[in-house]
Amino acid sequence: MFAVMTLKELYRNFLVQLQKIYSLGEATAITDWVFEKTASLKRTDILKDPGKMITPVAGNLVQKTLQELLLHKPVQYVLGEAWFYNMKLKVNEHVLIPRPETEELVEQLIKDRKSKLTDPAILDIGTGSGCISIAIKKNLPASKISGIDISRDALLLATENAAMHHAQITFTELDFLNESNWKSLPMYDIIISNPPYIPVQEKDKMEERVKGFEPHLALFVPDGSPLIFYEKIAAFGKDHLLSNGKIYLETHEDRAHETADLFRKDYQTVMIKKDLYGKERMILVTA
Repeated sequence: MFAVMTLKELYRNFLVQLQKIYSLGEATAITDWVFEKTASLKRTDILKDPGKMITPVAGNLVQKTLQELLLHKPVQYVLGEAWFYNMKLKVNEHVLIPRPETEELVEQLIKDRKSKLTDPAILDIGTGSGCISIAIKKNLPASKISGIDISRDALLLATENAAMHHAQITFTELDFLNESNWKSLPMYDIIISNPPYIPVQEKDKMEERVKGFEPHLALFVPDGSPLIFYEKIAAFGKDHLLSNGKIYLETHEDRAHETADLFRKDYQTVMIKKDLYGKERMILVTA
């Protein structure tokens, strides 16, 4: 049962509780997001009228959200939304939560293509929520984008997100690791992917809110073949990438050089690029 509180009391209690599992900065950002989403209250509203009593309905919703967060459930799943490339997207337990480093990969592709006049055909392998495809389509509207994923549930959400942003993208359920499926796919100017790349043995090192809630299908690869998706993409690109086509990949920071080496034999140029934190997280390939 919700104990009646003022806006200031409820906000302060929420923030203090969250600091049990988050830093002050993260806890503050999450608290502000939750109050705006669940109670339509911005921090300025609370500062203007701290003594105002919150309604029991809003108070109960805020408290219910807090209990879920204290179980380490990511705020994006609790609220059902995430932000990516200045877009609000729907997310659920069937898709990865979009990450800032993936935004950097998308930014690189968009920057590379902005000056070109052609309408590129682009394949997004492991599309998940559709965040990569939708961001590209909104910024390169003439591009023809296809997103593939093995998860039907992920594709349902990606389709919903694309419709919400009026982005025309073709989504297809397909197991990319099964090479017999490749014959159904045409030629492309660009391939982009943030595939699974975390070996199962690294699971114990990960935060509970990632390994406990995000889809393992989209995160983990077998310990014995940690680069399996990159091996398949390198092989696929040889027959499905047009001349001077490009591949944009996000990768494990500890395996960027191994990943790059997979492409060096059959491709013109292979470049490792660091993210904003100085980690080697991107591979850029030219056919």
